[in-house]
Amino acid sequence: MTSTDSKSVSKNKKAGSGNNRKPAVDTGLIKRLWRFVRPYRWFLLLALFLTLAVTFLGPLRPWLTQVAVDDYITPGDIDGLLWIIGIYALVLVAETLFMIAMTFTTRWVGQNTLYSLRASVFEKINNLHTGYFDTNPIGRLITRTTSDIEALSDLLSSGVVNIIGDLFRIIFIMAFMLSMSWELSLVTFLTIPILVYATFWFKAKVRVAFLEVRDQIARLHSFIQEHISGMSVVQLFNRQEKEAERFEEINAGHKNAYIKTIFYFSIFWPIVEVLASVAMALVVWYGGAQLLAGEVTFGILLAFIQYVRQFFLPIRDLSDKFNTLQSALAASERIFSVMDEPNRIQNPETPVVPAEKRGAIEFENVWFRYKDEEDFVIKDLSMKVDAGEVAAIVGATGAGKTTIINLLTRFYDIQQGTIRVDGVDIRDMELRELRSRFALVMQDHSLFSGTVMENITLGNPDISPEKVKEAAEMIEANKFIEKLPGGYDFVLRERGNSLSMGQRQLICFVRAMVYDTDILILDEATSNVDTETEVLVTRSLSRLMKDRTCIVIAHRLSTIRYADTIVVMHKGRIREKGTHEELVTVKDGIYRRLYEMQYKDQVVTG
Repeated sequence: MTSTDSKSVSKNKKAGSGNNRKPAVDTGLIKRLWRFVRPYRWFLLLALFLTLAVTFLGPLRPWLTQVAVDDYITPGDIDGLLWIIGIYALVLVAETLFMIAMTFTTRWVGQNTLYSLRASVFEKINNLHTGYFDTNPIGRLITRTTSDIEALSDLLSSGVVNIIGDLFRIIFIMAFMLSMSWELSLVTFLTIPILVYATFWFKAKVRVAFLEVRDQIARLHSFIQEHISGMSVVQLFNRQEKEAERFEEINAGHKNAYIKTIFYFSIFWPIVEVLASVAMALVVWYGGAQLLAGEVTFGILLAFIQYVRQFFLPIRDLSDKFNTLQSALAASERIFSVMDEPNRIQNPETPVVPAEKRGAIEFENVWFRYKDEEDFVIKDLSMKVDAGEVAAIVGATGAGKTTIINLLTRFYDIQQGTIRVDGVDIRDMELRELRSRFALVMQDHSLFSGTVMENITLGNPDISPEKVKEAAEMIEANKFIEKLPGGYDFVLRERGNSLSMGQRQLICFVRAMVYDTDILILDEATSNVDTETEVLVTRSLSRLMKDRTCIVIAHRLSTIRYADTIVVMHKGRIREKGTHEELVTVKDGIYRRLYEMQYKDQVVTG
């Protein structure tokens, strides 16, 4: 087991032990779920009315049986019996129609509620700070937006209404029974204290068990997602057997957690069945004695036998619904833990808009670290990039190059110092306004399932197909796009895997072109392309960079040698700054060493 898995299990155990002290039903969670149900409350009231009608008509049938036996069959009144049979048939028809309407209404309300909840969770995840995704596995977040929300489906579609219906069914049955014979009713209710105790024991145990099940599902999803994404690495290094062992362990944890819930149900349901049988035996024994003594009629005894069967059915259903309730509440706890995550990157109360959009950038005494307990990865950084300039940032892996980009686009907030765009502190700018100033092309090709056109425009209605095609021609990407089946309507697979690395990168360049921002960021944008594509991209970059402020991060020095300023980073600090011609002549300089390593066959003088 990895250390991450161990920590996860430890955390889950602590959570489980803490949850033992929680109430069986968390009213706070119910109130929060109600916020999503509230828009459909009138339909929910209609469903509740229909449910109460169904729960009343069900217990009415044994009463009609008692009336038919005692008032019409025993005296031999055939006409009256036919009248009762007609009423009985009408009750059955009404019960069926009400049940159909109730089922449709409750499920309609449930699915609309899930739609709203799912949209809210995705919107929350969509707007969370980038640092949150550094510490939360993708599989866990997928679980929150899929299976955890689906766990609420039965509860919101029918569970709550049916729980209320079952409770009223029990009340109606008890009322009918007491109206017929309070003595037989008390005999039937003798088993209730044992049933209440068993129910509370069951609720306390199954709540914790379902929390553990949801934790194990999240671990399972995280593991599967990570390993499917990295399957080529697993197979290349022949790790199939080892990873299968790890999966077996996680799979076993999920199985054992679920078996624990099955164990509690395997005890509770037989207890309900046995108590129902005991109650039936008591009714037959005591009721039979009263019938022989003339204290009750045969119709009442027959009705009580039917009522005993009906009485324990909703109790068993309630235990099953409680299963659904606990599973749903355990899932909702996890969903709302995401919803409650504070967003560390906030919009200012009074946003400031630069007087003029030029693209000037300034870092002043910037310090940054990802976590409080870690060392600073950016240390006292100060640099300026004037509007329209091309600034290149180079350095060894881990020098802080990409971090600078993350800070500039405010994916993370700095601890000290100031970053300005056109003279305005980026923390004083509205996030949407700030990020609309940048076009970003990264080493990791950010493509999605969808058409080529959709990947370029990202659904922006202001970008016309003509503008896309014009940009593609400038980047010279139109040559391969138009050869694809369907051209710009060709549907890409996940992450654009149906295209070559170079083709994916060219699409990202076209996207940057059509968004026409005043600041362009290239983060290792040509590192994964072949030499031929690099030549093509380099030829297009001059058009892309024209009249824009550009920040270029690259290991290939050939792509940045013509930059206006080259900044050399080392361990979070700026060590050198200047043009290519200036830096390459610095003896024992970092840039010169990097240049010599890439171009050993060229003589560097200075």
